[in-house]
Amino acid sequence: MHFGVREMDLVNHLNDRLLFAVPKSEFQDFHRFYSVQKGRLYQQCLELLKGADIQFNRSNRLDIALCTNLPIALVFLPAADIPRFVGEGRVSLGITGQDQVAESNIDVREIIDLGFGSCKLQVEVPENGAFSDPRQLVGKSIVTSFTSLTEQYFRKLEAEAANAEPAVNGNEKKPLKTVIKYVGGSVEAACALGIADAVVDLVESGETMRAAGLKAIETVFETSAVLIGSQHPTHPDLLDIIVSRIKGVIAAGKYVLCNYNCPRDKLNVVITITPGHRAPTVSPLEEEGWVAVSSMVEKKRIAEVMDRLQAAGAEDILVFNISNSRV
Repeated sequence: MHFGVREMDLVNHLNDRLLFAVPKSEFQDFHRFYSVQKGRLYQQCLELLKGADIQFNRSNRLDIALCTNLPIALVFLPAADIPRFVGEGRVSLGITGQDQVAESNIDVREIIDLGFGSCKLQVEVPENGAFSDPRQLVGKSIVTSFTSLTEQYFRKLEAEAANAEPAVNGNEKKPLKTVIKYVGGSVEAACALGIADAVVDLVESGETMRAAGLKAIETVFETSAVLIGSQHPTHPDLLDIIVSRIKGVIAAGKYVLCNYNCPRDKLNVVITITPGHRAPTVSPLEEEGWVAVSSMVEKKRIAEVMDRLQAAGAEDILVFNISNSRV
């Protein structure tokens, strides 16, 4: 956890608070989360907490912050460590990547896909090299920060190559022919420096890999940020409230509120265009034969929905952002 004396002393007196792990902002701690996005994910986490009305003040030199309006303590950790602290410690909730959960092999609950931080864990090889298929890498040297996921992937390839499952002696797996080497940072440099034939690393846009002269030949794992929970959380009632609030914030980010007027005889048509989350709200207007309709619409579809509404006879179409929700 790399806590100082003050943090350790504070943790020992937090039995009355739910512990919630949040990724640290420092670049070195984000590398195994999504280094390509640097501090942007940290900011997105803070915005999510703000939207859920989890208020806190954090000292620059402390990795624990006490919430001022709820009995919660935020614990700022490297994203790669969060699954272990949630799964094995007193930390009840955490935000990390699906890749980190899968890599850790720790038993935690994946509660909500938070909808940001999407990346791919990919096999990358030199652009002008001899490899174009991951099967060609069986028996070669691979560098990665994700040794567990990479080993699982190459075990499958080796089994396919042998046309059989890996041999097992008792509970011991057959040794890999492929050499998997761990590097904690600058994975993309491994091929150029001559220590690997290929790398397995997280890729968002691919710019860093292309700059290093690499190309992707396979996706091992697709990932995004998730809210995870302990199988045995403290303060379960408070945990349920936090989860409900975060779900509301996530839903609010996906939808807008679309209001419009239309002739009553067109109502059956327009509500098929905007069916709403459950059903649209329909109210009569003072003008005879007209109604007002209000409905939640997916933000990514709103332009197309407005076009269809207008074509169907709707007028006065207005769109409003939703700052929070409970759906």
